Amino acid sequence: MEKHITLPLTEALARTLKAGDTVYLTGVIYTSRDAGHKRMCEALARGEALPFDPTDATIYYVGPTPAKPGRPIGSAGPTTSGRMDAYAPTMMSVGARGMIGKGARLPEVVEAMKKYAGVYFGAIGGAGALIAGSIKSAELIAYEDLGAEALRKLYVEEMPLVVIIDSEGNNLYESGRAAYLASLE
Repeated sequence: MEKHITLPLTEALARTLKAGDTVYLTGVIYTSRDAGHKRMCEALARGEALPFDPTDATIYYVGPTPAKPGRPIGSAGPTTSGRMDAYAPTMMSVGARGMIGKGARLPEVVEAMKKYAGVYFGAIGGAGALIAGSIKSAELIAYEDLGAEALRKLYVEEMPLVVIIDSEGNNLYESGRAAYLASLE
């Protein structure tokens, strides 16, 4: 099913999304990769606040390239989500709900998604320039020393994604493969 979503990704909204849905996100998302996630989780372990409010937030696993003149951001393709698997349950426990990336997730992440009504969106790897067209503004908010991995706040319009894993743990990577193999029999 095709859905046009306006963020933030509330629990009620997350529960309406099903694995396989095509979605177009509009609103504020944040960027971070493994180095940024490590810092955020270390800050949480010390009892410190994060540099943004994670409540109902969606985090895009991306390390964008520098912006060309007149553009808010450079190429912005997804990075492999498994690199954030050690941190995703902690981030969801403090309110983050949406994750955007590519590739499979560990069972611990899927269990946290079920517990916290999380959603994992897949972005098309190799389509960073196309995805960047959905990004209308980009603001550096923390960890500037991490370069491409710094924490950024983006405003996106109609960012094209697919729900890979929904809040019930349904996984398009598994169900799609099973349907394909069944079609061969």
